[in-house]
Amino acid sequence: MAGILAWFWNERFWLPHNVTWADLKNTDEATFPQAEDLYVACPLAFCIFMIRLVFERFIARPCALGLKIQANGPQKAQPNAILEKVFTAITKHPDEKRLEGLSKQLDWDVRTIQRWFRQRRNQEKPSTLARFCESMWRFTFYLYIFTYGVRFLKKTTWLWNTRECWYNYPYQPLTVDIHYYYILELSFYLSLLFSQFTDIRRKDFLIMFLHHLATITLITFSYVNNMARVGTLVMCLHDAADVLMEVAKMANYAKCQRLCNLLFVMFAMVFISSRLGVYPVWWGSGILYTCRKTTAVTLNPALTRTTVLRPLLFRSTTTAPPTGPIKPTGPTGTCQQGPRVQTNTDCHYETFISTGAKLQTPFIDTTCVRHEQHCLSGTGSTS
Repeated sequence: MAGILAWFWNERFWLPHNVTWADLKNTDEATFPQAEDLYVACPLAFCIFMIRLVFERFIARPCALGLKIQANGPQKAQPNAILEKVFTAITKHPDEKRLEGLSKQLDWDVRTIQRWFRQRRNQEKPSTLARFCESMWRFTFYLYIFTYGVRFLKKTTWLWNTRECWYNYPYQPLTVDIHYYYILELSFYLSLLFSQFTDIRRKDFLIMFLHHLATITLITFSYVNNMARVGTLVMCLHDAADVLMEVAKMANYAKCQRLCNLLFVMFAMVFISSRLGVYPVWWGSGILYTCRKTTAVTLNPALTRTTVLRPLLFRSTTTAPPTGPIKPTGPTGTCQQGPRVQTNTDCHYETFISTGAKLQTPFIDTTCVRHEQHCLSGTGSTS
């Protein structure tokens, strides 16, 4: 078991180069995401499910009845043991030969038996009232969590400059707002994952099950390896379209067709613009950009540094890294080992060069459009 856990929590998979789990332990100065923080999501998911039951019973149902949504489902089929056995054990869509046999056995005409099977199939379909209550619950949660996300993110720096998501990564302290946001989102999707087995059975059951499973995996992954900043952006962006989708469904169940059409148009616009516009173009430019051109900085004939693509880290290719990242002490000082590196740059790189190297002028890479302080050995030049 210990070997499996060691393989699963392999630092080479979860963390950037030269970062260990010990580096991200909580200290008196800073708090970082811990895997055990997510344990609370399971009991909280159960609490959310119970809140949902109360909400649907005492809030959503009265609202549906106020909108004249019928509480009764389709007309029930006349009880018949023989037809019920055929329906449950053999087929829900009998062919002509079986219909004729049942007609002779029951002394019913074929049309009556066909009507019975149609009513019995419709009987299993959920009522419009139940559908409305489910959509109203999801709409309420999405509206709340989206509003919270917007209010929280507008105070952050990484909403307006997404490259802030990677400054000093992964040594970014965990705030109470980020922790609350993540735990609540994870708990909600856990509740959706399990409530699928008690909810109305839809044709996209398997697709939605896999969707919820993937969402839970991504939320967990981004929290554990402290990609929480970019994670908050992604969650808030996706919740925006979900709010409109659920309220459009509610309008459809209430037979407000013109309002439903308008809301679905708005949903389509927000969905397309967020997935194909905001996320890949605006936010993605700072989140998923890479350096297309490898830049070499020649320090001396025996020491060369090159950029690598693995999460924005800058490492020496010929010397072993020291026990901690290099920390510049000043604009004209020397590079010394320190616990973290934090520079106000567009592209952030950890620097692994032997101590005592002189800090030179900023190095400009036009490919990434970044300005980075580089520690050069002696009076070496940039090439």
